[in-house]
Amino acid sequence: MTPFRRAAADGVGTALLLAAVVGSGIMGERLAQGNDAITLLANSLATGFALAALIVAFGPRSGAHFNPLVTLALALRGRFESGSVFAYITAQFAGALAGVAAAHAMFDMPIVQHSAKARSSPGLWLSEVVATFGLVLVVLSCDGKRPWAAPLAVSTYIAAAYWFTASTSFANPAVTLARAFTDTFAGIELVHVLPFIAAQFAGAALAVMVDKAWPS
Repeated sequence: MTPFRRAAADGVGTALLLAAVVGSGIMGERLAQGNDAITLLANSLATGFALAALIVAFGPRSGAHFNPLVTLALALRGRFESGSVFAYITAQFAGALAGVAAAHAMFDMPIVQHSAKARSSPGLWLSEVVATFGLVLVVLSCDGKRPWAAPLAVSTYIAAAYWFTASTSFANPAVTLARAFTDTFAGIELVHVLPFIAAQFAGAALAVMVDKAWPS
């Protein structure tokens, strides 16, 4: 498969991931009758289950990155061709936006929205550092000798991080930007996106340094 086709596949996988994230948040809100704990439980479980399935489906096709920071980390550690980085990241951002639009369409909501949900505090930024550090380190710890490990490890980490981080673990710049365009449970106000992404880059950089110092 050509690098362009692999990047396009990763974009499709990212779109399906965002459809799961946003769609499960919408469904959770509608069914939970104002109980945010139930909504978050539904959102985290649906995201974790979908992510595991998507890694299985897209692992052979694209490597199942679905995240610009995963792509960059793998390239920095010499496990991904640097010439494909731009194509992957472009596809991931485009796919994330398409996935949000698909979720809105499935629930008969306006396709284009802008979130009004404020997410801005030192605790939330630290949460994104921690969440992204853990995610990238888990990804870098997976290898071809254990093909079952990545779907299990990555999906369960993300599902858990929904609960142990105050930010509910965005841990992905493409996901973060796309979620600014949904005024639903999963949303984030656009002006708060850049601090989240900056924190995510910091967490990913720490994970790359730790992996280099103590390789798996």
